[in-house]
Amino acid sequence: MSSKIELLAPGGDIDAIKAAIIAGADAVYCGLDTFNARNRAANISFDQLVGIIRLAHHYQCQIFLTLNIVILEREFKSLTKLLSKLANTTLDGVIVQDIGLLYVLKKYFPTLDVHASTQLTTHNVGQIPFLKKLGVSRVNLSRELNLREITAITAVGNEQNVLSEVFVHGSLCVAFSGLCYSTSASVGNSGNRGRCSQACREEYETTPSGNNFPLNVKDNSAFFDLPALIEAGVHSFKVEGRIKGASYVHTVIDSFRKQIDGFVKTGELLEDGERLYKVFNRDLTNGFLKGDLNQNMFIENPRDNSKYHAIDKSNAISVVQIHEVEENLSNEKQQINTTVFDKIKHLSIEKRPLTLTFTGAVGSPLTLTVVTTDYAAGKTTDEEQTIVVHSNNLLLASDKNSIDKEAVEKRFKSFNNSHFNLTELNLDGIPEGVSIPFKDLTVLKNELAALLNSNTAVIPEVTLPKLARHPKSTENTKANLSILICDDTDLDLTKVTDADIYFKLPDAYKRGCTKYVDFFNDNPRLIPWFPSVLIGKDYDVALNILEQVKPELIVTNNTGIANRAFELGIKWIAGPFLNTTNSYALLAMKEELDCAGAFISNEINNQQMKTIARPENFKMLYSIYHPILLMTSRQCFFQQSVGCEKPRIDNGCMLSCDKSTSITNLKGVSFAIDKQKAGYPSIYNNDQFLNMEIINDLTKLFDGFMIDLTNIGAGDKQSPDKTTLIKLFEQLLVQEGGELSEQLNAQTTLLDMVPESTNTQYHKGL
Repeated sequence: MSSKIELLAPGGDIDAIKAAIIAGADAVYCGLDTFNARNRAANISFDQLVGIIRLAHHYQCQIFLTLNIVILEREFKSLTKLLSKLANTTLDGVIVQDIGLLYVLKKYFPTLDVHASTQLTTHNVGQIPFLKKLGVSRVNLSRELNLREITAITAVGNEQNVLSEVFVHGSLCVAFSGLCYSTSASVGNSGNRGRCSQACREEYETTPSGNNFPLNVKDNSAFFDLPALIEAGVHSFKVEGRIKGASYVHTVIDSFRKQIDGFVKTGELLEDGERLYKVFNRDLTNGFLKGDLNQNMFIENPRDNSKYHAIDKSNAISVVQIHEVEENLSNEKQQINTTVFDKIKHLSIEKRPLTLTFTGAVGSPLTLTVVTTDYAAGKTTDEEQTIVVHSNNLLLASDKNSIDKEAVEKRFKSFNNSHFNLTELNLDGIPEGVSIPFKDLTVLKNELAALLNSNTAVIPEVTLPKLARHPKSTENTKANLSILICDDTDLDLTKVTDADIYFKLPDAYKRGCTKYVDFFNDNPRLIPWFPSVLIGKDYDVALNILEQVKPELIVTNNTGIANRAFELGIKWIAGPFLNTTNSYALLAMKEELDCAGAFISNEINNQQMKTIARPENFKMLYSIYHPILLMTSRQCFFQQSVGCEKPRIDNGCMLSCDKSTSITNLKGVSFAIDKQKAGYPSIYNNDQFLNMEIINDLTKLFDGFMIDLTNIGAGDKQSPDKTTLIKLFEQLLVQEGGELSEQLNAQTTLLDMVPESTNTQYHKGL
């Protein structure tokens, strides 16, 4: 049996990282105080990162840095400076969500190993080659997948030389990661920027089924499923928990280390997992992994469940018994804390002290003796490391051009940096009246820098070239209207407008479904619109539609479909749920996969859009009217809200269920729960997104504006007349003089027809 199984630990702060290392983690992922998706974690500074890498490598542990948020245009300058610094460390990998950042890493920082974050929602086999084209070496798979699906994706990953990574323990999002906009739309805290406010853990008004925390799912644990994951070919077992402390991290990692090692050695699971209940948990479930999506995956307690587990296990009944159990658990937790901090207190991430001593004489080379020590093991090593470097040329006697000691000091004091603490720069060994060319000093400095950088030449800082801003492909300044529908009863709308009409395909299909092949062949004007999530057989059917119909153009929110469209030579447009927020994402999709255009994310604001540079012959699009999706889930929202007679989701639920209801938070704000036939359960904002301002503000930037007429997310609200909506939006888009009164009338009428609307995100942004 292979022992090459990586245990990947979370590190939210320095103590947690040390605890993970000493507990036996093969790798730790952590974030700096910027550009990472756990803003609530303590996180670390760059100087601390350098020390952490050195400490981890001393214990044969790798360090991965999280850069797993969407990136704004203005941030690439500072981000590139950071990447230039990272490229000169021995960092083992970066974890990325943003497609534009993937492009920059592949093109300008090829020495950095790149991992795809779970925020990229990787859940089908077509997404692996898509990410491979963008330079990804490993992929963190969506948490919603079952073992069969993981096995299939991992097999394709092995063919593509892309490693797979699966979460085996920790908190579960009820929503698909990367596709949750709940707190972005409601309070401006975007999960795609690391500021999730955890609406799924909030208390709501008691639902008809009697629940106050209807979105709160138990924690994930595959502690007893490790053999199946090993059999599936998974490379890395990842533990969630970057906002958890050192005691939690050490306990969980140590438990998994013993379980993995025991199984590899004996072929049996030897650990009972009880230690996992001694630290924070919301009770544990493996429902997603087993493909058993049942009511027991939810729990009414969003906080620590360890006390209740201990009470249940002890069968305590009386007040005295319960108090005794609680007291014992508290003592155990205190003992865990004491033990962990005793283990890590001597581990140092301090900078390595460095002394530079220059010596020489006429007729001999300038000699630089470097002494440094290593604190990684928790104490100074017995033997100091000494490096001796000589200049290429000999020192010459010179009264006029003697070595400028201030110039030497100025050049070499840069070694007082994130890696080293320059404690001494001694120039006393250089006699008066000797000279050496300054270029020799530069060579000497570069040679030393390489030796101190693991014998690797220092990579110069990268400056991204200025992006070309290409105009629209047409001279017409007017932006075109496009329409999204999802029901064949809306085909009559093709008779009332010349606008492009997208037809939204379902998330799920009966196996072998072919009706949409005939449908698109019979209605060639319709442009197929592929959804974000297409898992297993549903991806296979969607792929068959694409391959059989071979339309001239599609819109896709799924990167697996995008990759296949590219392979077939079909023009494709990136949908709004690919979270496109910067120019480099446009370049990535155009240059690597021949993308024809993209919808710009509705999460960014007016000013953030203005800075995006259009590639040549590329369309930029934007949705100006649609329901505001808060989250999409593979789990059922109705079991915990209005109740359902089925204890678990079966294959028929996706295809046949079309319920709708709402939940209301304690502030009195209601959210619509909507489940379309063949669609995933979703939650929507009470307001519709309606942005008429952008038409006047940014028409020169965009080729087209879309309106969503699918009725999805409307719940039991009466939808406005679709023909009237189309005519009103067409009037808004007319730019010729003399039409201002019609535009104003159209705006007033639209506000009357859509009274519950907002465009707050257009002003707030990310």
